[in-house]
Amino acid sequence: MSDPNPALSLSLPIEGMSCASCVGRVETALRRVEGVASVAVNLATERAEIHANPAVDRVALVRAVEAAGYAVRASTLELAVEGMSCASCVGRVERALAAVPGVLEASVNLATERARVRGVADAGALLAAIEKAGYAGRPIEAGLHLDDAVAERKDAEYAALRRDLAVAAVLALPVFVLEMGSHLIPGMHALVMRSIGMQASWMLQFALTTLVLAGPGRRFYLKGLPALLRLAPDMNSLVAVGTLAAYAYSVVATFAPGALPAGTVNVYFEAAAVIVVLVLLGRVLEARAKGRTSAAITRLIGLQAKVAHVLRDGAFIDLPVGQVGEGDRIQVRPGERVPVDGEVVEGHSFVDESMISGEPVPVEKGIGSGVVGGTVNQTGALVVHATAVGSRTVLAQIVRLVEQAQGAKLPIQALVDKVTMWFVPAVMLAALATFLTWLWFGPAPALSFALVNAVAVLIIACPCAMGLATPTSIMVGTGRGAELGVLFRKGDALQAMRDARVVAVDKTGTVTEGRPVLTDLEVAEGFERERVLGLVAAVESRSEHPIARAIVGAAMEEGIALPPLDEFESVTGMGVRARVDGIQVEVGADRYMRALGLDVGVFAATAARLGGEGKSPMYAAIDSRLAAIVAVADPIKPGSRAAIDALHGLGLKVAMVTGDNACTAQAIAGQLGIDEVVAEVLPAGKVDAVRRLKAAHGKLAFVGDGINDAPALAEADVGLAIGTGTDVAMESADVVLMLGNLQGVPTAIALSRATIGNIRQNLFWAFAYNTALIPVAAGALYPAFGILLSPVFAAGAMAMSSVFVLGNALRLRRFRPAGAGDQTATGRSTP
Repeated sequence: MSDPNPALSLSLPIEGMSCASCVGRVETALRRVEGVASVAVNLATERAEIHANPAVDRVALVRAVEAAGYAVRASTLELAVEGMSCASCVGRVERALAAVPGVLEASVNLATERARVRGVADAGALLAAIEKAGYAGRPIEAGLHLDDAVAERKDAEYAALRRDLAVAAVLALPVFVLEMGSHLIPGMHALVMRSIGMQASWMLQFALTTLVLAGPGRRFYLKGLPALLRLAPDMNSLVAVGTLAAYAYSVVATFAPGALPAGTVNVYFEAAAVIVVLVLLGRVLEARAKGRTSAAITRLIGLQAKVAHVLRDGAFIDLPVGQVGEGDRIQVRPGERVPVDGEVVEGHSFVDESMISGEPVPVEKGIGSGVVGGTVNQTGALVVHATAVGSRTVLAQIVRLVEQAQGAKLPIQALVDKVTMWFVPAVMLAALATFLTWLWFGPAPALSFALVNAVAVLIIACPCAMGLATPTSIMVGTGRGAELGVLFRKGDALQAMRDARVVAVDKTGTVTEGRPVLTDLEVAEGFERERVLGLVAAVESRSEHPIARAIVGAAMEEGIALPPLDEFESVTGMGVRARVDGIQVEVGADRYMRALGLDVGVFAATAARLGGEGKSPMYAAIDSRLAAIVAVADPIKPGSRAAIDALHGLGLKVAMVTGDNACTAQAIAGQLGIDEVVAEVLPAGKVDAVRRLKAAHGKLAFVGDGINDAPALAEADVGLAIGTGTDVAMESADVVLMLGNLQGVPTAIALSRATIGNIRQNLFWAFAYNTALIPVAAGALYPAFGILLSPVFAAGAMAMSSVFVLGNALRLRRFRPAGAGDQTATGRSTP
């Protein structure tokens, strides 16, 4: 039954509609859902606009559409999640989100503190689920901007952590000196007993430790104890229980010593206080390192102009770049960054596009030229017509790709998640078992031993290290990739790239430039090159053939004016002829020259060389004399040979899959050292070739740039698209190479190997640390060696464990590809 006063408007993307009848069926199905007031389905936009009661069941709406024979396209929502401290928190938030009706998939990242949810669930329901789990969440707005709220919160948290660390250290130092100094410094115990006495010393330690726990340490109890009460303990719970146990025992020993067994009256105030100090120190170092892991995103966003000079009412005024709309006219002055993507409508200048292309040489821009937001105008003033703003600009898309890759989970993370889900409860059970074992079987004073070792077990466990091991490496690795012009559209492409055994490349536009150019022009004796080129180009100017355009383009580039011509004629199967400035000129194949009675043998050596390079020679005759041999070809891109050598150096096979003729393909393969060639194949044939290569060699990476490469890119284990190629190719790819050449391929593979290796180092450390030191903290070495681990040292080890993982991940910022002197995608040399 519909609500007379609907307060909720929903928009559902519908798939599968093809006609007006489909619209009617979807509308009818949705109207039957309880709580729906009105429905309007638009076939053109493929969306259903629904007005309904706020309590309407979204899942019921989706099921109604599906029951009618159509589908609701799932959307992806990004949420910022606050309050997570370890891997257990990640699992808890993921389970809470996955339980919301309408959620198809939920992924939470500890390093980025974000959740990505796919489905049709309402954002309000998702936020409520996060809050119910004990955390805070909020939606992340799309667009190219630094999240000021998050940045301010992180800055405030970092400042608060530093302040609390300083306060805790000042308060804990006297406690540490009074208690541990008595054990470590000769005569210290006697000095304390003579000056203030044991009871006064304990009272002073009690007062200072209480201030530490109630002040700087309060954060652990406010988060850890509620989590414990919800039967969902986390890292804060371990610290809270451990420090409170040491503190409570010491309070009893200080104020009610008779309640304890004889010989067990000891205080551990220094353990509680110093644990808080060391854990806070770890958090400060962790927060600092986390800030550096996202530096690549910050640098990319920093490339955007903050202000644009926008034409309003006949005058250019300064507006925040977020207020620029498509169709606006924007003035770009010398030295300024282009604020948005657009087309030049006035002016002439050179623009530094190194952030996109990696090329350090500025590109000339005039009327009709496209410009990209974030690039730098060099010399002249330009007026630009805005064609893409906000989240639709190239820079915004790059940032979005990097953020998506950084937030992704690799297959290797699945096992880690399963382990960490139960890690904290297991540690608490281990601490309880340690306490009971020492209490029952330990030497006197058993209660003291039991307490100290149980606290050490609680404090030394570090789920943070396990939770940060994978995401921090992914963040730094994908960020470094963006700086080097390698954009991982999917985070799991990192792992797939590492496993590649063969790289298959398309030829045209990938290995070669993708456009024919004049490569060879050799003139016969008695002729001048410039004169011959001008005459030949004049004849070819009447043709639209790519070869003809390449010859005309070469003449124009050399500043040769084309003389007028008449009597143009195309000779079928032979070539073309015309009169140019009264001179008869014929251009065509060798058979045309022989038909004219001319001997091409004078160019036999040159023709043989060109044939070996996969080029088809043409000849020019002027006034019935053989004048020149000409070759037009699609030239090999600079760096292709070096890239293929680098791939061989990485132990990879290289194959070329192309629709071009076999002779040309083999010639290019011979020049570049390519191992295998598959030529003269259609797009479907490329897919079959990819399958055969995978069967023969193993995991395959395919590199392409055109629409015809999209099926092969999708079929490959990992697809890499040249960034200068088509949108279809880039949408089909897992990795985008922004520099527009093959040199990004070995960089991507080497970076993926370095990143996965870094992840494995982190995981080994995290698991080895916990596996080895938890038994040590429990007292496993005591029977044989008499060694026990103080809770203070346990706290220090725990704090440094997370810092080690973060520091190891940050080493990826120094990753340098082979031939590391090359420019990065942001136009700077690699560090």
